[in-house]
Amino acid sequence: MTPAPPADGVLADRYGRVARDLRVSLTDKCNLRCTYCMPAEGLAWLPGPQLLGDDEIVRLVGVAVRLLGVTEVRFTGGEPLIRPGLVDIVAAVAALEPRPRISLTTNGIGLDRVAPALRAAGLDRVNVSLDTLDPERFARLTRRPRLADVLAGLAGAAAAGLTPVKINSVLMRGVNDDEAPQLLRFALAHGYELRFIEQMPLDAQHGWDRDTMVTADEILASLRGEFDLTPDPTERGAAPAETWLVGGGPARVGVIASVTRPFCGDCDRTRLTADGQIRACLFATEESDLRGALRAGADDDELARRWRVATWGKRAGHGIDDPTFLQPARPMSAIGG
Repeated sequence: MTPAPPADGVLADRYGRVARDLRVSLTDKCNLRCTYCMPAEGLAWLPGPQLLGDDEIVRLVGVAVRLLGVTEVRFTGGEPLIRPGLVDIVAAVAALEPRPRISLTTNGIGLDRVAPALRAAGLDRVNVSLDTLDPERFARLTRRPRLADVLAGLAGAAAAGLTPVKINSVLMRGVNDDEAPQLLRFALAHGYELRFIEQMPLDAQHGWDRDTMVTADEILASLRGEFDLTPDPTERGAAPAETWLVGGGPARVGVIASVTRPFCGDCDRTRLTADGQIRACLFATEESDLRGALRAGADDDELARRWRVATWGKRAGHGIDDPTFLQPARPMSAIGG
């Protein structure tokens, strides 16, 4: 007989994992059109009434922190910087007891202008997506000529104290797969921490092809052509990135190999979409609705119970290598990273 989920306490699943890291999508909209994420014309955005309001987001994050043991909150999108209430949301979450660590994943456009306010509100650090340092390539990849804005965002985040500033880079074969060393040199020169991410099957076009994906092994081979990399002795824990010391340290570079070196057995994440759905896994094909219960008058204990039930049903792994694997219907922009 399958045991029932715990009646109270942390977000545990049937495999002994505990979710303490909450990813919160604030919007499915984005001001870039990256080729590996969405088509040039964009997507059909979620209707406004379906989106969680600022107070609803803060309440659900509060349930996660106060009743479910969440200690890390990361705001994502779409592009979270285009959410009008972002600074107020961060301030409200920073005021929770116990206070969680708060981070933000962004494309960096406009970050230089809002970074001081975000830092004052309680944001601890940022991850900025940057796949190329070539302006023409950037324009082709994102369909927008905004590289200078992203670079300004990185500098503004560092100046505001949102450190460590991390860069997330996706390499694509025949597009920017020759830039790994250049990206690392750039990160080292500016004191940023670089993370390469294997391209995942989360594009709106469902055009992902494992055979053309640049793998972790290929990325590391490219870096080792110019850098001395040694395994990072620091305990990885539930961190998605496997890291290496560059030139003996202290600088590090990481690779998030979700496809070729899955880390599902140590996953500690739970996700809340912009329209109030709980996703136990980034690649899940099912969701659990919290928005409906919240708007129907459920109290915090009932919301926490529903969240525990959703987490209890989390699968052992994402199953990308399984012949029956189905890509989620929602693209990354609608799920939140």
